[in-house]
Amino acid sequence: MGNADLRDIAVLGEVSFGDIGDSVIAVDAHNWLYRYLTTTVKWTSDEKYTTSDGTEVANLVGAVQGLPKFFEHDLTPVFVFDGAVTDLKAEEVKERREQREQYEKALEEAREEGDQLAVARLESRTQRLTDTIIETTRGLLDRLDVPVVDAPAEGEAQCAHMARRGTVDYAGTEDYDALLFGAPYTLRQLTSSGDPELMDLEATLDERDLTWEQLVDVALLCGTDFNDGITGIGPKTAVSLVTEHGDLFGALQTRDEHIDNADRLRSLFLDPAVEDVTVDTTIDPDVEAAREYVTETWEVDAGEVERGFERIEQSLVQTGLGDWA
Repeated sequence: MGNADLRDIAVLGEVSFGDIGDSVIAVDAHNWLYRYLTTTVKWTSDEKYTTSDGTEVANLVGAVQGLPKFFEHDLTPVFVFDGAVTDLKAEEVKERREQREQYEKALEEAREEGDQLAVARLESRTQRLTDTIIETTRGLLDRLDVPVVDAPAEGEAQCAHMARRGTVDYAGTEDYDALLFGAPYTLRQLTSSGDPELMDLEATLDERDLTWEQLVDVALLCGTDFNDGITGIGPKTAVSLVTEHGDLFGALQTRDEHIDNADRLRSLFLDPAVEDVTVDTTIDPDVEAAREYVTETWEVDAGEVERGFERIEQSLVQTGLGDWA
């Protein structure tokens, strides 16, 4: 579903870090990491994060700069990594690949023309989460003793499931689909400056007079990552149709429309592939080991990450490790 569409439906509000301190957040790792990766590539010289054998690990710069935000506000992140990609998402993955290939072609042209501004912009748009990026990010998290969970499928669905079970207090992602996966409370803008934004499922359902199932139906009418939706139906119309006719199928029947795999799509959100997990949130970061891993093992310019490590060290002194249990 387009972000703007679901944003028009969701109940959102700013929440201060003071109000959510001492909480545990299941972070959609791929979503969080990709945002820091693209920002780093756009604004940092590649020589700062390229090893002597030519391997680029801009993710380590971004992660070290982003992690202090959790520690400084007495928040324990649990990073949830994606598992298998559902075949229903295959078309979107294909479209993203084709778009990246177009950007890569434009990038080569910009390099040939010496247009450095275009190069920086396009390099950020051609990034993808490689095996090395995932491996090195996990290596950093391991040394900082940050919990990691492997989702069986969609990381966002696993985050929502953990929040529903009470394993964590919040799901953390910039995307809005956490609402459709049933996360009671989702924190957005964790990669932005300022306070986060809180997305409230129950308040959304009350505001729109919908059930969770009907909210998913509304999303399917508008379009999600897994389907294109119905042309001409926006969020307000979708809410009206589902409210009037009860569910997705009633709404489709009145419009003489069809959505392929409708039952599977509904189940993907309402009954996704997730696992019950136990997470130890008593953490004991080894900052020196993390610093060595980033700057020596992976040869990242120390100047690009030192401030991040300093912030982590300072936050550990200020919050006290006992408070993280």
